[in-house]
Amino acid sequence: MLSFKQAKFAALVALCVGVTAVAQTSTIPQRLRAGYNDISQERMRADLTFFAGDGTEGRMTLSAGDLAATQWVAAEFAKAGLKPIATDANGKPSYLQAVPVIDYASDPKATEISFEQNGKHESWHAPQIGGSFRDPVSIDAGLVYVGYGITAPELHYDDYAGVDVSGKVVLMMEYEPQEDDQHSIFNGTGLTSHGTLRVKALNAQRHGAVAVIILPEPNSTHPSTAARMARVFAGVTGKRLTPIPLQQLDGDELHIPLMNVPVVVADKFVSASTSELQRSIDADLKPRSQEIVGAKIHLRMKNLTRTPGVTYNAVGLLEGSDPKLRAETVMLSAHHDHNGVSEVEEPDGTRHTGIWSGADDNGSGTVGVVALAQAFAKNPVKPKRSLLFVVFASEERGFEGSNYLTQHPLRDLRTTRALVNFDMIGRDEKPSAQTEGQVEIPADTSNRLNLIGSLYSPDLQKIVEREDKRVGLILDGRFDRDTTLGLFYRSDQFPFVLHGVPAIWFFTGFHPDYHHTTDTVEKIDFPKMQKIVRLAYLTLFDVGDAAVTPTLKPGAADVQ
Repeated sequence: MLSFKQAKFAALVALCVGVTAVAQTSTIPQRLRAGYNDISQERMRADLTFFAGDGTEGRMTLSAGDLAATQWVAAEFAKAGLKPIATDANGKPSYLQAVPVIDYASDPKATEISFEQNGKHESWHAPQIGGSFRDPVSIDAGLVYVGYGITAPELHYDDYAGVDVSGKVVLMMEYEPQEDDQHSIFNGTGLTSHGTLRVKALNAQRHGAVAVIILPEPNSTHPSTAARMARVFAGVTGKRLTPIPLQQLDGDELHIPLMNVPVVVADKFVSASTSELQRSIDADLKPRSQEIVGAKIHLRMKNLTRTPGVTYNAVGLLEGSDPKLRAETVMLSAHHDHNGVSEVEEPDGTRHTGIWSGADDNGSGTVGVVALAQAFAKNPVKPKRSLLFVVFASEERGFEGSNYLTQHPLRDLRTTRALVNFDMIGRDEKPSAQTEGQVEIPADTSNRLNLIGSLYSPDLQKIVEREDKRVGLILDGRFDRDTTLGLFYRSDQFPFVLHGVPAIWFFTGFHPDYHHTTDTVEKIDFPKMQKIVRLAYLTLFDVGDAAVTPTLKPGAADVQ
């Protein structure tokens, strides 16, 4: 029982909190308040306790737990009165868009690269080289070195200028030129759309290449992609014994394979060292692409297992209130999947079952989308433009749900005016093995929200900043200036940027529990999460009613 002094102090604190809440609400236009006030910490806590609980078994794509979680989202969309705009197998309206995928496990023993030139022959096998693809690979072709593998007409840069790669394998580096130069045309020390492997592979495919071989940058000042990914699991006391399945879209527009080699192998393919070639490209931004004369490259991969399956995007539409503008769309998104269940072996040899609950990644985002569907349903006034609520499938396996929706859109992407993406909106950013030495983390992140995507969507960022004056978060854009972690590429908004949609990712940052079994509900900061969801509510209304909508800066779309 509280003493009199304690009770008096508690009452004073409650009064101050209440006054602050009233002050914040008083800045919200009367026509928006019902929905704004409906965004509840208590309901989000209850929803997330179910969604990231043991019953959904870590929501691994194609698992019963993930299907149950997806069906729960669909049911909540129905309760909120959203319109089902997908179609089920019987041709009836549905809240579930089927996403066909292929689960597979590659055979490391059958992964091989062989190189022949001037009568000399050399071969490499896993784990020295690596790769995976949904279909068996057996390719014999010529080889062309293409630098960074980038075609950027808006920057007057093209690694494919002057070389013919039709029917050939291309060898390229990760990332982009001049990444340590803050004045680089490739977004200084940040990243552009051209740096991700998928964009590079699609570009190679468009030029007629039959496969891509990737090597780490020889002169890199930061960890390679593979080394960065390995850091995610640093500090785990137990070893995951069940591998996470590899997965790709069945019928994806990308249909050529990627393999990776270390620098020591890549140097066997070229006359000058790859380090010298990178140094030359970075010095003057002139491509050093070249056919490897007389060379033949042989690529082999096969799979131990290959299983087709169907997962689902959960989708629902709130039709706009304006008869003309309702044909236009504003999107809100998250993803529902995570990393499932596995037997775990501890250093002492004991074993137990571990559940990757993914409360923050991305239970927080999913519950946030559901809360907004409920808020817009509660509010008597609706935006003029239509709102499309989407919770994507298979983000963790490679953005399969978001890639599928861009390839099979349910609303015209040409009249989709903006997208706000939630991915990890429930925690405070803290140092972890992944970020150590790579990015500066502010001392206090308790009220901080990272915005990712301002490079190509500055208009949308300005809208978020304007509405945040009513909410009071600290907005941080530093990840748009980062190369190492590659955040610009790493969530479901990115495929939409490539298809011309202005997009911002709301992200509260990494922490030591990221992709660990310790990412659990009791660690979620629900008061902060409430502020973030309310900011999105105001942002969506702003774009939904705006006379002038956000535009995408040149160079982001159609890089594919």
